[in-house]
Amino acid sequence: MSINNAKHIVGEIEGVRCTIVESGITLDRLAFLTDLLQLNNFEVREMKIPSVTEGEEPRYTIGVTDLVFNPVFAVYERSLRTREGKIITPAYWKNGYEE
Repeated sequence: MSINNAKHIVGEIEGVRCTIVESGITLDRLAFLTDLLQLNNFEVREMKIPSVTEGEEPRYTIGVTDLVFNPVFAVYERSLRTREGKIITPAYWKNGYEE
């Protein structure tokens, strides 16, 4: 789920109900979001989506156990912070860096 869609999606990861933050993401994106969400005190769950074709990189789904969390609201309400204490902007969320 990108931050262009405010729909709140709840799913199950590892037998735990979670708010799905993003699905179908790369390992690099997973690492970025995991670090960011854990830094902001969320319990993160992740699930590997096996690749359909041989040789294709697997994709991942990431969620948090806080069922009220909505990444769109969190970004636009400016409630998430970086390691340096800066506010997470939509550009940072999408690209992993501050423009």
